[in-house]
Amino acid sequence: MTAEGSVRAESPVGTESPVGIDELLERVREGLDRVEADAAHEAARAGEALLVDIRYAALRERDGLIPGALVVERNELEWRLDPQGSHRAPEATSHGLHVVIVCNEGYASSLAATSLRQLGLHRATDLVGGFQAWRAAGLPVVAALPAAGPPVASRGSGHTSRQTSRQTS
Repeated sequence: MTAEGSVRAESPVGTESPVGIDELLERVREGLDRVEADAAHEAARAGEALLVDIRYAALRERDGLIPGALVVERNELEWRLDPQGSHRAPEATSHGLHVVIVCNEGYASSLAATSLRQLGLHRATDLVGGFQAWRAAGLPVVAALPAAGPPVASRGSGHTSRQTSRQTS
C-alpha cells in the first residue's frame, strides 16, 4: 500500500504501477478454490469446513444467520482465526483448517480469505456470491436478534429457530 492508500504491484521492469480493486480481486481469486453454496453447506454439515460469517451486525440482523457459522467481525478475523494467536477462537485449531469465509455478496470474503492464507491457513477460501447466494439456494438461515454488546466471535448452535447475534467469547 502506498501513503495514498492505493495498492501497487511490481511490473516486469521493477517499477510500481497502481492496481485497482477489480484487478486485485481477480488476482486474489486466482489463488482461491472458491466454493458454491451447496458445496459449502455439505462440507460444513460433514464437519469438513468451518463457515465464518464476516458480515456486519446490521446485515446479520436484517437477513439472518447461517446455523453453525462462526460469526467474526471482519476487523477481528485474523486475530480470531490465527491458530498461534493469543486471541484465537476455540475453532482455530490448526493451519490446515478448511475455512470458508462468508460476506454479503462474495467480494470482501475473497480478500479476507487471502489474508488468512497469508497467516498460513492454506485451505482458507470463500463462498461464491456470499450470504445472498446461500439464501438464494434455499439453504438454512435463522433469524438474528439485535446485537446487545460489542461483537466478539461466537458460533451459533443451529438448534433453535431464533438465534441471537449477541456474541460471547
